[in-house]
Amino acid sequence: MVGMRDVAKKAGVSVSSVSLVINGTGYVSRDMREKVEQAMRELDYVPNELARHFYHGKTGIVGVIVPTIRHPFFATLTAHLQREFAARSLRTMLCSTVDSASGEAQYVDMLRQRSLDALVVAAHTTHDVDYWTSIERPVVAFDRNLGAHIAQVSSDHARGGALVADVLTRTGARDVVIIGGPRAQFTDLDDAHTTFPTVRYVQTLEERLDAAGIAHAYIESGEVFDLDGIRRAVHDAFDAHPDIDAFVGADLAAAFAVQEAALRGIAVPGRLQVVAYDGTVVADCAGLPLTAVRQDFDAIARAIADNVGQEIDWFADGGAHGGAPSHHVSSTNASAANETHPAHGDAPSPRATIIPVTLEECSTTR
Repeated sequence: MVGMRDVAKKAGVSVSSVSLVINGTGYVSRDMREKVEQAMRELDYVPNELARHFYHGKTGIVGVIVPTIRHPFFATLTAHLQREFAARSLRTMLCSTVDSASGEAQYVDMLRQRSLDALVVAAHTTHDVDYWTSIERPVVAFDRNLGAHIAQVSSDHARGGALVADVLTRTGARDVVIIGGPRAQFTDLDDAHTTFPTVRYVQTLEERLDAAGIAHAYIESGEVFDLDGIRRAVHDAFDAHPDIDAFVGADLAAAFAVQEAALRGIAVPGRLQVVAYDGTVVADCAGLPLTAVRQDFDAIARAIADNVGQEIDWFADGGAHGGAPSHHVSSTNASAANETHPAHGDAPSPRATIIPVTLEECSTTR
């Protein structure tokens, strides 16, 4: 196996000179750099990237914690994140908490021990905000509120709820069923606050439906990793609400609703309208193209990667969460990032980046 000593011998220079060229540190003359690079090409020498990162006090690895990659939303998110990190010469280490016996703990330990450069948290956590700030290492939250000092990226879920309400009001819906996760998530911090920004879409939707005098019911589908539970919840919703004329849920639940309607001979969208939330590939594979609120996965991944890079640089410069950097309100949507949503008591923190969502009306609404 070719090593640095072989390159040095071939180029007629010292090993330390080869190291300077490879790691990009210190002054190296143009002539010496060309000799070393020529020797590397002739010997097919490939530098050890991990060793190079360690030389600079980094690993080049970012941990990403999600509940499960079986769910289409998190599968889509991790694919976009991996591509975005790769473009920045960073590797992704994935933790699916449902499929890992040690859950997030192992990855937090790796972050503390500097085996990871940063951690992206996109799964529910039972730790309080003091836990995450006490790590004093780069942490970025996605659709989770881990405290005012932890950078956060979220979609504009309040806007998403308003878009759904607008289309249902405009098309004359009278009896709406909404399927989602455990209702306890809406106030998991206290009676008015939540660590789940995603609940804003349901809260806004329910408020708008109430204002329009439209009946609605919320049915819990269990945890996000319980895909069979989602299917059962959809089936039970049709039994419990025979007069349902509009259904709202994440892409998978909406797809199951279209299938359930077909089994029961219910015409979509004539008798039943279906609106999906997320906009993954599932929205295009339900038998009918689903009307869907689409989260911008490209923009989400870019914003997370931007925040990760800023956090890494911040800590490399000796920063600490006691004095937060000023760059965490993204220009992606500055007006949305500063929006407060006072009725919900869980407004974005000053370190939140809010990504716009869009509504694509397709074959499942009138």
